[in-house]
Amino acid sequence: MNPFLAHSAAFSAAFGMSLILTPLVRRMAVKYGCVAVPRQDRWAAKTTGLFGGVGIFISLMTSWLLSAWLLTPCQIYILPLLPVALGGTAMFLLGLADDISEINPQYKLIGQVVVASLLVIFGFQFSWFESKTANLVVSVFWIVGITNAFNLLDNMDGLSAGIAAISGFFLFVWLMMLPAGDFQGSPVPLILAAYIGSLLGFLFYNFNPASIFMGDAGSLFIGFMLAALTLMETPPEVQAVSQQLRGGLYALPFFNQLSVIAVPCLILFIPIIDTAFVSVMRKLFDRSVFQGGRDHSSHRMVAIGFSEKKAVMVLYLFAILSGLLALGVYPLKMGVSIAIITLYLLLVLLFWLYLAHVKVYEKPADNSRKQPGFLVPALMEAGYGRTFFSVLLDLMLIALAYYAAYLLRFGGDVGPDFQNFIRSLPILFACQIFCLYAAGVYQRLWRISRLGDLSVYVKGVTGGAVLAVLAIVLVYRFQGFSRAVFIIYWGVMLILLAFSRFFFRMLDDWVARENHNGKPALIYGAGVGGQMAVREIETNGELGLFVVGFIDDDPRKKGKKIQGYPVFGGKGCIEAIVNKHDIKEIIVSFKDNGEETKKDIKRLCLRTGIEVLVSRMQVLIRQ
Repeated sequence: MNPFLAHSAAFSAAFGMSLILTPLVRRMAVKYGCVAVPRQDRWAAKTTGLFGGVGIFISLMTSWLLSAWLLTPCQIYILPLLPVALGGTAMFLLGLADDISEINPQYKLIGQVVVASLLVIFGFQFSWFESKTANLVVSVFWIVGITNAFNLLDNMDGLSAGIAAISGFFLFVWLMMLPAGDFQGSPVPLILAAYIGSLLGFLFYNFNPASIFMGDAGSLFIGFMLAALTLMETPPEVQAVSQQLRGGLYALPFFNQLSVIAVPCLILFIPIIDTAFVSVMRKLFDRSVFQGGRDHSSHRMVAIGFSEKKAVMVLYLFAILSGLLALGVYPLKMGVSIAIITLYLLLVLLFWLYLAHVKVYEKPADNSRKQPGFLVPALMEAGYGRTFFSVLLDLMLIALAYYAAYLLRFGGDVGPDFQNFIRSLPILFACQIFCLYAAGVYQRLWRISRLGDLSVYVKGVTGGAVLAVLAIVLVYRFQGFSRAVFIIYWGVMLILLAFSRFFFRMLDDWVARENHNGKPALIYGAGVGGQMAVREIETNGELGLFVVGFIDDDPRKKGKKIQGYPVFGGKGCIEAIVNKHDIKEIIVSFKDNGEETKKDIKRLCLRTGIEVLVSRMQVLIRQ
């Protein structure tokens, strides 16, 4: 049979079996009391069955074996993967035992290490380093880490299964992109097709609102399988990378030094970043890494106003971006890969720092307990313009902008000019940080950044670039340096600096518009007063309101959007808007004749039979 047809058969069979088996095992879990009950440290809001992993396991293994028998010779599609299948079975049984009768986390970890070590003995390990010992240790750590990462990621409806399906899909596509000789006859795509199909069938019942959970049996199993398959399916070019790379940075035709590590890490980026984030935050707040809690990335997004579905979809989006990046970087040159990955990691750093600011931990009742160290305020208050964090971030931005300028100037190949980059970078660091400080960049609070701050950023970046050029002229007489590099650097650095400063403000505005917790409110008056009312409602959660839009009698504003909210029309359409959006409060924002306007709106509501609270916005400054 054609391999493509076999892959399609494996996917379809696994998907169909999972769709059928999942409701059956759900009924069994409820019957025998294997359920997740609501707890203070868990997200589940209702009692839910835990045997979802059973359906995933049976669907995957059965469809994989049946599809392999359709190929000739079937042994090459089964025998190489037997250690993975047996290891996955062991992880599944370990998780199932924990679902039925809770196992001590330490014993569970020991079991995972044993299974991972046995898999490595069978040759499933990375070849990242020249030292075989280092490769062995990293491989065991990878298997155990990814297995537990998916276990920790199983904290919200559809999250772990969805991320696993996305990761499996990009791993499958990555194999398809390999040279034909490396892909033909590989047993991994077949089991990956079954893996994706079984997860999507389960996700039909697990997506919000979930009627079944996969439990530890499912999360440990799917995490182990992905970790093992990324270890196994390493193309021959990569297996020999440590030897060939000594011949030069671009010795390999399809892989560069960075992609050897970056591709598997990017494909599994979300479970890695979420686990690392939770571990660091719990450590900083003196909490056990192994205890449950509502402090994961998804929980923090819900805490700032996202719905559960939207929080999960945001993490899906990051997983897709990471997968696309993994597919894009491996054929690229080293320098281009570094720049692209660094830019993406900058976006990730800013977003997760924003989530780190969300307060999810209660203060300890015992004030005598040791409080977190100085790293906590430095991290948690980073978004408020802490100078230490700002300088560290700007050093990263300077290096990235300067390196990007070299790449753009020399067509993606820095080559011999790399030495000029290295010896001038410290000079640029000193000049740029000094000028940013002198221009007043570090005296501004990030969360209240305004467009007017752009002039400050322009002064700081321009001064730094000019001062760096003068310093290089004095030190190196500018021999071998390109003027165009510094012009490009100026533009790239200005964009990166402005983006980093406005990022938190943009997120605040987006979150405020997406947050529909509270009573829907309509603002009458789309002028300056109305915009002030919007800002107050968005930033003051104690009001218990969210803005639906504006009413304004100026016909020129009808159909327009102000601060992201629509202007529906004049007061003649109030009745229709109130009924359509279930408006509970109308806020009059006029400064002049505000009290009279409020009375007019009240009379209009009484005349049309609308039951809605009418209030007036006032700005008071008292001494």
